[in-house]
Amino acid sequence: MSTPPRGSADRHGAVETRLRAALDARARLITPHSLGPAAPPTGPAWGTRRIRRVTAGVLVAAAAVVAVCVLLLPTGSGPDRDRPAPPARDPRTSEAPATPRPTPTPGTERSASPSRPAPNATSAVPTYR
Repeated sequence: MSTPPRGSADRHGAVETRLRAALDARARLITPHSLGPAAPPTGPAWGTRRIRRVTAGVLVAAAAVVAVCVLLLPTGSGPDRDRPAPPARDPRTSEAPATPRPTPTPGTERSASPSRPAPNATSAVPTYR
């Protein structure tokens, strides 16, 4: 290390003396009155940036709710929406679905002969080869 030039020590001493004097003068400016509590802020409570941020947040939240509703809730309406789909049938082994017959009302009598002949017992059994 080299030794500083002779004039620099005088310069450092002068800067230090001036700095101490400036800090001392600044310390004398503080009074007990200036150490009291500060006055509450006045003016608008909400800035325009804050209002814009809150509005943008509300709009984003509303868009997220709409997206969740559209994507996750089932679509369609009516009583068929809640009814599960009927089970799948194998077309090779199952019969055609039977047509529903009207139920007789209490005042009507059944005829002695059926409107359709009874199916043959062997025709309903699938054959496997």
